[in-house]
Formats: sequence, C-alpha cells, structure tokens
Amino acid sequence: MPPARRTPSGRDRRTYDPNRVRTALINQVEAVTDAAHRLGAQQYSLPSGLPGWDVHHLLVHLAQQIDAVPRQLSRPETEVSTKAGHLSLSRWALSTATAAERLDAATREEAAAAPDGPARVDQAVAELEPVIESAVREDLVIPHDFGPMRMLDFTVTRLVELVVHSDDLARATGVRVALDRQALAATVRVLADALAAKAPGGSVEVRIPPFAVVQAVEGPRHTRGTPPNVVEADPLTWLRLATGRTTWSEALATGQLTASGERSDLSALLPVLG
Repeated sequence: MPPARRTPSGRDRRTYDPNRVRTALINQVEAVTDAAHRLGAQQYSLPSGLPGWDVHHLLVHLAQQIDAVPRQLSRPETEVSTKAGHLSLSRWALSTATAAERLDAATREEAAAAPDGPARVDQAVAELEPVIESAVREDLVIPHDFGPMRMLDFTVTRLVELVVHSDDLARATGVRVALDRQALAATVRVLADALAAKAPGGSVEVRIPPFAVVQAVEGPRHTRGTPPNVVEADPLTWLRLATGRTTWSEALATGQLTASGERSDLSALLPVLG
C-alpha cells in the first residue's frame, strides 16, 4: 500500500489503493468463513477473550462486520462526492469507544436470535459479494455515525475489525485463522496513525516492521541519526497493544515489545481502538 501523501490541509493522511483493499477484504472474509466452518459445536461456548462474549458472539460480530458494507451502501443518504474533510480513519479509530456499549448490545441481541454462527457468516458473505466493487469506490460518501466517511475508508475499517477479531477467534479456539498480509498491513497502519493523531509530536519513533513507522508525542523532534526514544513491536503485538488485548507491561516482559528513551513509555496512550 502506498505511503502517506500530503493533503491540501498540510497534514499527512495515508491513502489506500482500492484494488489492494478489495483483494484484502475478499481474502480476509474467506479466511473467517473457512475458520468458522472448521469449528466444532463444543467450541462455540468457549470464552472469546472479550468481556461477556463467547465464540458464538464473536462469530456473529464478525458477520456483522462483513455485512456492514452492503448495509452502508444501501442507505439512501449515500452520495457521490469529491469534497475533502470527511471522517478520517484515525478519527474513526479514536471514536470507537463511544459506540462500544451500543455495538455490544447489538451483538448480544443478534447472537441470541441467530443460533448458527457459521450460517450467519455465510449469510453476510452472500450479501457482500454483489457489492464488492462498490465497497472500494473512492467517490462514494456514506453517513457514518461519527460523520460522513468515504466508502473506501469505511471498507478499510472493516479490514481492521476483521483482522482484530480473526486474531481473537484464533486465540480463543486454537483454530488457525489466516491473516491476509495487506489486511494486516492496513490494520497496523490505521492503528499506528491513530496513535500519532492521539498524541501528535515527534519525540518518539514507533516502529512496526515491516508495515509502519510513525512519530508521536510532544517534545523535541528527531531529525537525524538514531532517535532518542524508540518503540518497536511486531505487527501482532502492536495490534494487541493498540486494541487492549495485551498490556504494555505484558508485552515488554515477553520481549515482543522494546522501548528505549525517557519518553518511550506509551502505556497511558493505549489502547487507541476501543
């Protein structure tokens, strides 16, 4: 995926290639569907790792993330627009906590009404397939709850949700759920950019190789040589840190996270996705 490019407002805003986003969406949806159908009935009641949800709740929630695309495209307020200033991916990530209770309630309600999780995933996939090309249109704007949003960006948010919850599903059940490389890359970048938006500055360099490097936290800006404050994590560790699946101290203790410099402790800024 291409690097960030400068927008007219003067801020860096990362752009995403529609063809790669479409391919990543197809691949991650296929991975979720495959995993759902490899689960045994006894695994549906396993704890998901998310408060109050078992694996059945998680499957229903994954289905909701898939058919959120056709639902948004069907809304009458969807329009063709080339205007700038729409809801950014970083602002979406930082706003998700405000909708957590509502989404939890919706998932619980549907999980009670839909006893077959894999079938619910299949239904969502069937609804997505006819609109997959529209899912990555850059000229469509949808009326998102947090503000008008480009359809392409909304589809990137579905990649984030699918990757995060695919990891949840794999850890809860022990069933392998493949993570598409481009979907994982987009997820890492959205979460890294959200951190930079939450704590703007240039005193800490956050590295998630091979997908992202961002500058964050107020203070002296590094310009050359080795940065005085560096944080580095692998993509899965960063995903889990940025979504609250693991803590800063846990990641440091396992060696999956390194942090050097007096400003490098980012624990107070995490998670960035509620």
